[in-house]
This record gives sequence, structure tokens and C-alpha cells, in this order.
Amino acid sequence: MRFHPLKYSPDQLRTVFNNPFYYQPDSLCIKAQKLVVAYVEHFFKDFLPEISSGKMFGVLIVEKGGELGFLAAYSGQICGKENHAFFVPAVFDYLDENGYFKTEEKEITKISEKLNSVEYSSLLEEISRQKFNAEKAISEYKAFMQKEKQKRDFQRKSHSADLEKLQKESQFQKAELKRMKEKFSKELTALENNLDVYENLKILRKQKSDALQNWLFSKFEMLNFKGEKKSLLEIFPSLPPAGAGECCAPKLLQHAFLNGYNPLKIAEFWYGKSPKGEIRKHLNFYPACNSKCKPILNFMLEGLVLEKNPLENLPEKQIEIIYDDEFLSVVFKPEGMLSCPDKKNQRSVLSAMREKFPDKTELMICHRLDLMTSGLMIVAKNKQIFVDIQRQFFEHKIKKTYFAILEGEVKQKRGKISLPLITDFFDRPRQKVDFLSGKEAVTFYEVIKIENGETWIKFFPETGRTHQLRVHSAHCQGLNAPIKGDELYGKKSGRRMYLHAGQIVFTHPVTGKKLSFEKESGF
Repeated sequence: MRFHPLKYSPDQLRTVFNNPFYYQPDSLCIKAQKLVVAYVEHFFKDFLPEISSGKMFGVLIVEKGGELGFLAAYSGQICGKENHAFFVPAVFDYLDENGYFKTEEKEITKISEKLNSVEYSSLLEEISRQKFNAEKAISEYKAFMQKEKQKRDFQRKSHSADLEKLQKESQFQKAELKRMKEKFSKELTALENNLDVYENLKILRKQKSDALQNWLFSKFEMLNFKGEKKSLLEIFPSLPPAGAGECCAPKLLQHAFLNGYNPLKIAEFWYGKSPKGEIRKHLNFYPACNSKCKPILNFMLEGLVLEKNPLENLPEKQIEIIYDDEFLSVVFKPEGMLSCPDKKNQRSVLSAMREKFPDKTELMICHRLDLMTSGLMIVAKNKQIFVDIQRQFFEHKIKKTYFAILEGEVKQKRGKISLPLITDFFDRPRQKVDFLSGKEAVTFYEVIKIENGETWIKFFPETGRTHQLRVHSAHCQGLNAPIKGDELYGKKSGRRMYLHAGQIVFTHPVTGKKLSFEKESGF
């Protein structure tokens, strides 16, 4: 049974479908979530170890023939299966052991096993060893020839020198060097001929993998609200990312459209542990991802009236100039205002400052604050000032203090967080922790107070990575307490995200005077 009835009251229904990329789950989605969790924990006990390691689930409130209920889905697979009775099936089930995908996958696996074999590894080691021995032997013989040449040059100065003998010695050594090179070359060529077999296998594996991937994406034929159909290859401008079409939202909408259900509301939530790098909190709701889902959902939801994403239609807000001279300004940016214009050219601190100072053609923002972060910013009025402020940032000479409210209690009164960050390229603008490829990110903090399960805190960032304070707060290896209202790494709360850049101290590039500014958070 894929459709699960729900009891509801008329006031719980909304006529407009919620935006999957920006929403706050309503009461029906929360009710459906609880039923899914109860089902998983009661009937999926054998699968719980895998699910508890982290899995995204989704619910879609639907209506058909006057009956209201919900559909449920999970992303990817659970214990190697895509189809479990309680949940909607995969858009395309490619896991049949005797099907084309699995058959081709086995062939690719066999090729990989050969490329991972001891024989291949030994051959690579032998080639490396032969090259080293050849280079060493040739180098040593050349050094020997150089010494012998010096001896012959000295002997030629003697009246009794046998010049013919010396000439033959030189010719013999040159010929011996040539024979040595030919011998090593012949031995190496024989080994590399054996290597060609494996190089051809690499080419074959890539060809088979690319062909199988294209075949798979062609089989994912997505429906939209208007009844149109497109494969993933047609939806994405380039090759779709791995796993496209296997997330909750596309599965749910596909099943709804195939079976004539009218979709009303959607929500996705995380169950289990957070991944090592990403931030996912148990039972928290999350928007659909950008890389895999956004192109698919943009197509699938065509014709369906959606709630507008307020982040794409920001209300016009005003900046406040705290300090101003002919070289720079310090301004207060309210929450909900961009630092710089986006692709839609929405109003920002930069555009507002250019309006106020139209004659300052080199006016530049020296640093940025996230959209929903309020606080103080430095604006340079020419390039030289901008470069000097950037230098001060690079040398950690600019001191910034942020104020925040965290969801949770931070027991340690003060400390240091050092978690390297990198962009989550599959779900921009999210950032994730990556100890191998991430850039150093360091934050010092001091707890102000703890009240009603929330922590008022001050942050002193030493570096200025994108979303640094947000990730350092929410990550399990950081404070494990998301910033209140952080929709990316925590959950929506009230009208804003409770993060405010309240103090900034820097040296004026022209006067050399130390400047310090403060602005209260308002929360």
C-alpha cells in the first residue's frame, strides 16, 4: 500500500503547493513524518542499522477522489533495495540481478578487478624498478666514461702516448653505452607491451561506464504536472550527476503523477547520524538539493502553482551609514539584504552605496555577510583603500565580533573551533567539513549566557570562510548547536537567522588611526 490516508481538518489545507527549495513544514507534513518514523522503527528493525547511519526520507501530501493522504519515499536504496512496500517505487528500477544494468555492471566490475589485481600492480612496480635501475646504471656508466676521458686527455699530452689505443677505448665505451641503452630499452618495451593490455582495459572500462551511465539516465523518464515526459539526459544541460532521479522529491512526484494523485504539500527530513562532512540533524526538515533535484523539479513542477521563494524576491531594505569619509564607509546591513547583487540584480549593499555615491566609480565591498546575517561592513571608495583593507584581513589585523543565539546548550564557556571547509559542489551554497581538501577555518567563541535551552554567544573568527560560523556552530565536531533560524544547517525560526556582526575594529588606510564600531543586534 503506497497511499496512506490522513485525518485532517479543512483549515490544514492550502491551495498552493509549497516551494520544495524554501518551506517550513506544515502540520500535515509533520504528522506524516511521525507516521513514517513510527513505521520505520517498528517494521524496518532489520534495516535500522543502515538507516540510522543516515538517510533522507520524504513525504508528499496528496488528494484523489476527495480522499487525502500521503506518499512516502527514501533517497537511494536501503540494504540494496529501491522498492519497499510502504514507500513509493523507484522512478526506474535498475537493480534486477538479471537486468541489463546489473549485467553490464558485473562486466565493468570484472575489468576493475583485473586493474586492481596483484599482476597489474606487480607489473607497474617492475616497470618502475626497471626504469630506476636503467637510469642508475646509465648514469653511473656515464660518470665512469667521464673519468676515463679525463685520463685519456692527460695521457695524450705525453709523447709516448698510444693515440690509436686511446681512440679505440673511447669508441668502445661509447658503443658499450649504446648497447646498454638498447638492452634496457628492449627489456622496458617488453614490459610496457604487457602494460598496454591493462591500458586498453582502462579505456574499455571508461567506455562501458559512460555508455551504461547514459543508458541509465535515458531510462529515467520524468513526468511533470502537465503530463509531459523527459529523460534526465533531456532535462540536464550536461551529463546528470550520479544519483540524479533517486532522491525523495522526484520519486514522490513521479508516483503521484503516474497514479493521478493531486500533490498538495511536500517535505523531506533526515533520519540518523549526520554525515562526516555535511550537516544533517536527526528528524530535521531540509529543502531539496540544488545539483541533483533542482533541474528535475523545475521540469516536474511545470504547470503547478507554487509558493514563491522569498529569497528570490527580497523586500527592499535600507542600509544605515555608521561612519563615512572620502575614503571609506562603515555601513549596517539588515538581515534579508544581499551584500552584492545576485544574478537577478536584486538590491544589495553595493547597489545601495552606488546610488548614494554615484561619483565613486571604484566603490567596492571589502567583505561580505550572508543574506540573513545582519551587521557591520566596510565599503572602500577606491581601489587602493580596498587593497589595504584586504591586506588587513589577510594579516588577521581586522577584529570582528559576531553575536548569535544557538539552538542548544554549549557547556564549555570559551574555546576554539578549527574545522576546514570546502564548498559542497553538489549542493551549493552549502559548505562542508573536509580535512583533506578544505581550507583552514578557525573560530574562537565565548558563551554569554544559557537560557531556555538556547545559548547566547560571541564569535571571534580568525578566518573568513563562507558560512564559517554557521558550520562551526552546527557541525557535530564544532559546537553541535545550529544558529537559531539557520535554514541551511539548522531549521527556520521566526523572521530571521540570529547571527549579527556587531563589532569591527580596523586601521584607517590613510590616517593610520584605529577605528572601532559597534551596532546592537536587535535580538
